[in-house]
Amino acid sequence: MLLDPQAGQSVVRLVAGQTCTLGRAPTNSVVLHDERSSRCHAEVFMGGAGWTVRDLGSRNGTFIDSEPITGEHTLEVGDTIRIGSVQIVFGDGDPPSASSLLANDAEGTSTSEIPADMEQWSAAVTHRRAATRLFEDIRESAASIPRVGKAAGELCRLSFSLAKATDPVAVSRLALESALQGCGASRGVVLLQPTGASHPAGLHAVKGDVPVSALAPIASIPSDWPVAAIPQGAVANVLATNEAILVGRTPAGLDANAISSLSAPVRAADRPVGVMHLEFANGVRAAAPDDLEFVMAVCDALGIAIENLAAREQLSVRLASTADENERLRQRLRVDSRMVGSSSGLAVITEQITRVAATKATVLIRGESGSGKELVARAIHDSSDRRDAPFVCLNCAALSETLLESELFGHEKGAFTGATARKAGKFESAHKGTLFLDEIGEMSPTIQAKFLRALEGHPFERVGGSQRVQVDVRVVAATNRNLEQAVSAGEFRRDLYFRLKVVEIVVPPLRHRREDIEPLARHFLERFAAETGRAVRDFSPDALQALQVYHWPGNIRELRNCIERAVVLSTHDTVDDHDLALSHLSSPGDTGKGTANRPGPFVPQTLDEVEHRHVTATLSAVGGNKTKAAAILGIERSTLDRKLARWAKC
Repeated sequence: MLLDPQAGQSVVRLVAGQTCTLGRAPTNSVVLHDERSSRCHAEVFMGGAGWTVRDLGSRNGTFIDSEPITGEHTLEVGDTIRIGSVQIVFGDGDPPSASSLLANDAEGTSTSEIPADMEQWSAAVTHRRAATRLFEDIRESAASIPRVGKAAGELCRLSFSLAKATDPVAVSRLALESALQGCGASRGVVLLQPTGASHPAGLHAVKGDVPVSALAPIASIPSDWPVAAIPQGAVANVLATNEAILVGRTPAGLDANAISSLSAPVRAADRPVGVMHLEFANGVRAAAPDDLEFVMAVCDALGIAIENLAAREQLSVRLASTADENERLRQRLRVDSRMVGSSSGLAVITEQITRVAATKATVLIRGESGSGKELVARAIHDSSDRRDAPFVCLNCAALSETLLESELFGHEKGAFTGATARKAGKFESAHKGTLFLDEIGEMSPTIQAKFLRALEGHPFERVGGSQRVQVDVRVVAATNRNLEQAVSAGEFRRDLYFRLKVVEIVVPPLRHRREDIEPLARHFLERFAAETGRAVRDFSPDALQALQVYHWPGNIRELRNCIERAVVLSTHDTVDDHDLALSHLSSPGDTGKGTANRPGPFVPQTLDEVEHRHVTATLSAVGGNKTKAAAILGIERSTLDRKLARWAKC
């Protein structure tokens, strides 16, 4: 019995009249996988006194137990020949039983059931392999043994075929065909664990021990090979030891027409999850140790292929789930950003959007702050052939000149302090899509020049870089500033003004399209009631009247914040007029008349006092949560902190 740490355990039967050679060279009867063995190290033969071992002038010597031998040594039952790390135990009769193999196999796995014929199969095993040499450096072997080169070529062909297969059944049949062709076996079967009664799925959820009864034929040649004819003892032996076995003689229960067989584990993460079993019929050469090496290599390739298929299917499931989630978010975004209302002013805007969306023209959207300019820009994008590409927004008034240039065009690593890596700008991020620039009138003259070139389709360079970047972007700009006055004052480039104003869309303020107030209010009521879980379902007649007569200086943004605040603060299922808490601010150019104040005596108050009282009431309503209060008030958290700090000093 050969115990090789590199190749595993195997049984070598000595035949009288034949010499068994031992060494590192592939031409030996027994190939040793230890660098301390010589190419032709030793030989075992039948001498006059019995079986004899002879050292062939090896460099590191041959040992019997721990004693070195010189010349020849007559073997006795139980002697252990030691060559480097390889141990060869000399014995007589049948090899050890399956139970003793399992007891000595610390690396193997155990199963919950051992067929009764497993001992018979273990006794018939002549060679065992834990790993194949064909995945190591085989150039020397291939040069000396043509069959090794042929096996490598067949494995290469198989790897390409397995890469093209799309399911476990297909890869199993390809591997089985390759194994049969490579070693000349008559028939074979691949057994794997199925996930369903009729749909074998290979390695899904397969980890740890696999009982024999859990395996099912995935592929067999011939296809009508009956399941009952598959030897359970051989399958159990492979699963128990995680080693490939070669049976050189027919044990009880094996088909009388078969003279030898091979069984090898199909492994995932070095654990057996299936078995390939091959049989050689009478009239065909018997299985050889080289066949065992080849079949193990095929099974290892099969295990990797099935693992990859399982990973690919899991990835496909995750991608499909991500795509569904992405579509749901897109639908939600369309709902949240759709234009609500039925006024004539909105109808004109909708028609303009339809006309301009089909073109590549630059669009300038004008209107007061909060009137819905970004919604118009998004509607243009969603209605265009760029709808599947990015829609990127940037507020030009929120950044300094240096930061705005970096945000627009990107920067290279080291371009300025803090630039620790290359960053793509908004132009690059919006490639093939739409770039929406809000507050375009606040852009500095220096940035305007570079922006104009990019707007006209010229390549640009990132900040601190020299590489030219070319993008395909549609620009939609918006402003609430009088650009004509800015051009006259020299604050805005005239050529950029005309380049932006290819198509101009003017969004009227909410007070000029009062027909849209109630539909918008109901839209926001439904949205915020769902988000907060509050059972607020309608407006009282007084609330609707107050909404209609109010002048809305903050336009749709103020209406949205007003409804959100009312939903949060309302104590019943209907929003009343006192829940609205409308402000006293005037609209641009408005006198302040027509505000929806509640009846009562006029009490002179400063604007700061009104604001202080309102902010305090909002904070109290949300339990002191500054983040939530800032969201309801429509201001930044930092702005709220500054106001509270200022009032605390008074």
